[in-house]
Amino acid sequence: MIRPFGTLHGIAVDEVTLRAGSLQASILTYGATLRDLRLAGRPLVLGLNTLDDYVAHGAYFGALCGRYANRIAGGHFELDGTAHQVTCNERSRTHLHGGATGFDKRIWTVEELTADSLLLSLVSPDGEEGYPGTVTIKARFSLLPSAVLSLSITAVTDAPTLVNIAHHSYFNLDGSADVLAHRLQVLADHYLPVDSQSIPTGEIALVAGTDFDFRALRPVGGSCRYDHNFCLAASPCTEPQLAAVLEGATSGVSMELWTTEPGLQVYDASGLGLPFDGLDGRRFGPHAGLCLEPQRWPDSPHRPAFAGARLAPGETYHQFTEFRFHPGV
Repeated sequence: MIRPFGTLHGIAVDEVTLRAGSLQASILTYGATLRDLRLAGRPLVLGLNTLDDYVAHGAYFGALCGRYANRIAGGHFELDGTAHQVTCNERSRTHLHGGATGFDKRIWTVEELTADSLLLSLVSPDGEEGYPGTVTIKARFSLLPSAVLSLSITAVTDAPTLVNIAHHSYFNLDGSADVLAHRLQVLADHYLPVDSQSIPTGEIALVAGTDFDFRALRPVGGSCRYDHNFCLAASPCTEPQLAAVLEGATSGVSMELWTTEPGLQVYDASGLGLPFDGLDGRRFGPHAGLCLEPQRWPDSPHRPAFAGARLAPGETYHQFTEFRFHPGV
């Protein structure tokens, strides 16, 4: 089902609803945004009420972020001996999630639509936000009757560039005010420490003995603020691997995240700020959801040892991620 959701800069924005078994998803053409996801009627992600709300809050709710998700220090990088400067949209010092008008703020085109699958496309022109090369992106959202949401993303370019795309849903499996009591497992032995600007220091640190050790299920809440990359692999995998498990504290609902990506950014939504209205009359404030964002490692243009994001003509960027849900008993 497809319905109008509003107009932005004179361009229509639509909402598409998919269904399969007990799972239902609503996706906006604005930002390829997963606005709503429900398991047997239970909300699983944070969503907003209107297009104006999405434009106003700018917290990447459910969007696809790119051309380079996460951060690039100083917004500069070099490709094949040529220096490039992209928009610094975070405190005027850091490039975050593709810049001022990243993929999350673009209106995507519906290419294919069935009852349980949606294919969206987007063309990012040469020079957009300072990036070289024209990039064509396709993102397919599919629901499976086994309560699985799959996301397959591809991209090609006509000139060397960077491509690093991340899905940015805020998960809350209980419908609770915060997710601090949710239990999280991340199957990573290492993580990337960051500086005061949330830029990786360059160290690839062991999680053992730190607040970043989620190798066994434990509550999200604690004394630490999480907005860090967990190192799943040194490079993208050919087949999806189990990266994380999230369990609600009261609903009994759990989610497995499987992905081909080498990194998983864990963000505890501590920066959401003052509470504001969301779907179902809920109020969203700090820690209202947990972001689990499969992606390449942040600031990789400055760190040769990091899993990188370079894409050249003739190559195809590919990410495959599945969110597998299990209902409570």
